[in-house]
Amino acid sequence: MLKKIVAIYKNLSPNLRKIIGNTGWLFTEKIVQLVLGLLVGVWITRYLGPERFGRFNYAIAIVGLFVPLAKLGLDSIVIRNLARDPSCQNETLGTAFVLKLISSSLTFLATLGFIILFTSNSSLYSQETLWLVGIIASGTVVQSFEIIDFWFQSQIQSKYSVITRNVAYVIMTGVKIVLLQVRAPLIAFAIAMSVEYVLSAIGYLISYRFSGNLIRSWKVSFGYAKTLLKDSWPLILSGIVIMIYLRIDQVMLGQMVGDRAVGIYSAAVKISELWYFVPSAIVSSVFPYIVKAKDIGEEVYYKRLQQLFSAVSILAYAVAIPVTFLATPIVTLLYGKNYTEAGAILNVHIWAGLFVSLGVARETWITTEGLMKFSAATAAAGAVVNIVLNYFLIPYYGGLGAAIATVIAQIVSDYAVGAFYPPTRKIFIQQTKGIALLGLMGR
Repeated sequence: MLKKIVAIYKNLSPNLRKIIGNTGWLFTEKIVQLVLGLLVGVWITRYLGPERFGRFNYAIAIVGLFVPLAKLGLDSIVIRNLARDPSCQNETLGTAFVLKLISSSLTFLATLGFIILFTSNSSLYSQETLWLVGIIASGTVVQSFEIIDFWFQSQIQSKYSVITRNVAYVIMTGVKIVLLQVRAPLIAFAIAMSVEYVLSAIGYLISYRFSGNLIRSWKVSFGYAKTLLKDSWPLILSGIVIMIYLRIDQVMLGQMVGDRAVGIYSAAVKISELWYFVPSAIVSSVFPYIVKAKDIGEEVYYKRLQQLFSAVSILAYAVAIPVTFLATPIVTLLYGKNYTEAGAILNVHIWAGLFVSLGVARETWITTEGLMKFSAATAAAGAVVNIVLNYFLIPYYGGLGAAIATVIAQIVSDYAVGAFYPPTRKIFIQQTKGIALLGLMGR
C-alpha cells in the first residue's frame, strides 16, 4: 500500500508535489500545536476557572480588535507580489517590515490608550485587565518579523517557518507547565504569550539566514511603500471589521454579562476553532498555485477554485456534524463540570466553521482579482450584523446568543453578500456548489 502511495506521489507534477509537501509541513506544525495546546490549554482553562479564564480572553479580544492596524493588511499582498516576482524580494520585505514595525508600535500605544479609557477606577479588576492588555499587545510589535514568513510562503517553503514556530511553541509550552505547577498568577501566562512571539522572531531571523538570505540586503522604498498601502488599505479596513465581528462577542459579553460568561463562551470557541488551521494551511499552500493558474487560463483558474471550495466544505462537514451531537460530552470531558454550559454554545458555534472556511478560500480569488474593496465591504456587513444581533441576543441568551450572532454574521459576510454584487456572483455560485458538494460531481 505504501509503495502504491509513493508511486502515485512520484507521478504527480512537480508543482503539485511541492504544494503537498508544503501543506504537510503546515499540518505538522498545527498537529504539534494541536496536541500540546489541547493538553496544556485544557489544563490552563481548568486551573484559571471560568472567571479568570474569561478575564484573560477578554484582554485578548481587546488586543485583537487592534491587530489589523498592526498588520496593515499586507500579508496576502506581500505574498502575492513575491510569488509573481521573486526578484523584488529585498525591496518588498524591507519596505513591508518597516511599515509593519511603525504601525505595530503605534498600535501598541493606541491599544493602551483605549483600555485606559475603560479603566478609570482603581479596582483590582481594572488594573489587572490593563496589565494583561499591555503585555499581550506588546507582542504585536515583535510580530513585525513575521514578514520573513511571507517570503517562505510565497516560495512554498513553509518548512522553515514551521520549524521556527514549533521550537518556540514547544519551549513556551514547557514554561506554561512550570507556571501551572507553581500556581502562577494570571499575569504570568500573558507574559509567556508575548515571550513566544519573541522566540519566534529570533527563529525567523535564524531561518532566513540559514536559507541563504541576508536581512542586510533588504531595501526600503518610499515609492513602493505607497504602492503597498494603496493596495492594502481596503484589507486594513477589512481586517478591522473582521476582528470586530470575531472578537466583539467576547467584549460585549464581558461588558453586558461578566467575566464568567466570557470564560464559558471562550471555552466553547476554543474547541470550535481548534480545526481552523486545516483550511488555512490548505489555502496558504495553494494560493501561489491559484495565482499562477490565472495566467494559464480562466477555465483552469476557476476549476482550481471550485476544487478548493469543495475541499474546505467537506472538511467543515466532517468536523461540524459529529461535534453537533457530542458537544456537551466533549466540553465536560475536557474542561469539567464548571464549563458544562459551554456545550450548548459549541453546538451552535461549530457551524461557523463552514462559512469561515469558504471565506478563507474566497480570499484567494479576491486577492488575485484585486477586489480588496469587496473584502472590506463584506467584513463590514458581517460586523454590523454581529454587533446588532449581539446587542439584542446577549441580554436574553448570554453566550448562546453570541454564538447565534456569530454564525449568522459569518453566513452574511463569507457567503451571502456575494449574491448581491455582480462581479462576485460567479464565486457565490461556486461557494454554493461547494456547500452542496456539487463541485465534486462535476456539476
